[in-house]
This record gives sequence, structure tokens and C-alpha cells, in this order.
Amino acid sequence: MYAVVRTGGKQYVVEPGQVLKVEKINLPEGSEVELETLMIRNDDGSVKVGDEVKGAKVKATVVRHGKGKKIIVFKYKSKKHYQRKYGHRQHFTELKIEEIVG
Repeated sequence: MYAVVRTGGKQYVVEPGQVLKVEKINLPEGSEVELETLMIRNDDGSVKVGDEVKGAKVKATVVRHGKGKKIIVFKYKSKKHYQRKYGHRQHFTELKIEEIVG
């Protein structure tokens, strides 16, 4: 059984027991969160999409928060003596998918 969920403007295919890194969610570690469900595929092969998914839930637990790897942003214009360099580390939340109900 797997489901397609949406969080942080992105869509993810998830299964029970999976650990997933998503955009930061402002919840304390150990709290439970319900993710917006777009599609579910059951073990028997049946697929639910659209209005059929209304009662379905994907429950996840917040494992931890952190920062991703540093990326370097370098801007450069030739012949104009323009250079800018800075780094960025994206915040993330790690979720453990507990169960898919639907």
C-alpha cells in the first residue's frame, strides 16, 4: 500500500514505515501530523483518486528538524567587476510515516 501526499508545495510517494525529508513544518519533535492525501493504492491493486480520497488519512510523526547541506550561490557578470558569493542551508523536517488509512 502506498499513497501520494502533498506538503510544502511538493508531492511525495510514501509507504508505511518510510522516513521522509520535507520542507520545515512548525511542530515539536514527537508530535503527530496528518498529511494531505491525493491518491491511495491499496494492496489489492485498487486506486482511489479525487473525491474517493476524502476520508483517507496519512499519519506521520515528526522525527527531527535540521538543516540540509550547504549550497554555494555565486553571481558573476563578466567585464563589469561584479561578483557575489553566499551560502544557503535549507531547513527541513524529517517525518516517519506511521500508517495510511483509507
